[in-house]
Amino acid sequence: MDHATTLSHRIETHTARVAVIGQGYVGLPLAIEFARAGFAVTGLDTDSDRVAALASGRSHIPDVPSADLQALLRSGRYRAATEPAILSESDAVIICVPTPLGKSKDPDISYVVGASKEVAAHFRPGQLIVLESTTYPGTTEELLLPLFQASGARIGRDFFLAFSPERIDPGNPSFKVRDIPKVVGGTTPACGRLASALYREIVPRVHVVSTPKVAELAKLYENVFRNVNIALANEFAVMCRYLGVDSREVIDAAATKPFGFMPFYPGPGIGGHCIPVDPLYLSWKMRLNGYEARFISLADDINRAMPGHVLRLVGEALNERGRAVKGSRVLVLGVAYKRGIGDTRESPAYEIISSLRDKGAHVSYADPYVPTFRVNGTELKAVEATARELRTAHCVLILADHPEFDYRAIAHHGRLIVDTRHSVPGGGTVAERLVRL
Repeated sequence: MDHATTLSHRIETHTARVAVIGQGYVGLPLAIEFARAGFAVTGLDTDSDRVAALASGRSHIPDVPSADLQALLRSGRYRAATEPAILSESDAVIICVPTPLGKSKDPDISYVVGASKEVAAHFRPGQLIVLESTTYPGTTEELLLPLFQASGARIGRDFFLAFSPERIDPGNPSFKVRDIPKVVGGTTPACGRLASALYREIVPRVHVVSTPKVAELAKLYENVFRNVNIALANEFAVMCRYLGVDSREVIDAAATKPFGFMPFYPGPGIGGHCIPVDPLYLSWKMRLNGYEARFISLADDINRAMPGHVLRLVGEALNERGRAVKGSRVLVLGVAYKRGIGDTRESPAYEIISSLRDKGAHVSYADPYVPTFRVNGTELKAVEATARELRTAHCVLILADHPEFDYRAIAHHGRLIVDTRHSVPGGGTVAERLVRL
């Protein structure tokens, strides 16, 4: 029996052993979903503390309840490990590691390269390797493929390689792993068939494309689309402020059109691992090909200027009340990059809090998901958004509209509220103390 037939049978009968490299916001939910489907799954991670926590049944991801993790540990269908030797026992290996930007905004794929080298070092014939980490088009075929071919293994016969972009939206209760269609691009038709067969065991719909490069570009286009439209909403909010109009009211009115319009809303800046990072992977690749992606560059400029706009709003609002930023007490509500999660990667709160502190403001923050927050080497500890904290702040600055915050209490006690998320009801006397993005 050839390797493809053997692996196909193991996938169909759920006897295939699955290894997921990276147990963060993407890898852990994916590993848990395969374990729920009945596969024996190993979650690999280089962070020994994270692995120890997972092995004891403590999840660090809100989308994966600890009770679910504990049940799968007891069943033996999930385990966490740091030793890459386990890869040699795996039938399918899925790589879900970070792909950040370097200091010069160039792609840093060192995690992908490192993980791929470990897989290649423990490779055995018949394995399926899938890259999920978002990266520039060409990564799968230009970097991963040669690693496995170097041993003389034949693609599509001795091993199978594909790209399937992660589409996780942390904290979104409506769209979890099993609810989101998967895109799969195999380096050969056999690779695509096997990768899609694996994912069909956990998601209802798999869309197979012709090559890994198409799948890589599809993911980048998704996030370029969001990046550009968020930039438009952010610039529109700035324009509306000049015109003395509430941008949210305008956007909500436009959103009543049942076709040809999709609402995007302004905010204090972009955050998370995807939107601020992924479009720059594509623009970097295009520069290597002699083309300047102008929309991506302009959107990035607009979005990265939003923290500065928020700082101006705070400064102007305090000034109108006879106060300078220096010496003012500012209570920041929410330092995560969006509501309902504790992910602070690329959060605009870093720049905003750092700048406020540099200007002499006394900054504290409340965030039910982030107990500590390090800014320029200084660790801040979260406070509770109590009535006293709200009353004593010269300015309450809302950066992430977590559902746990009591917005009526904020409206009642806040002396001055700068709301970048349009989360505080603005009727009555609150309107006199409320500044919106």
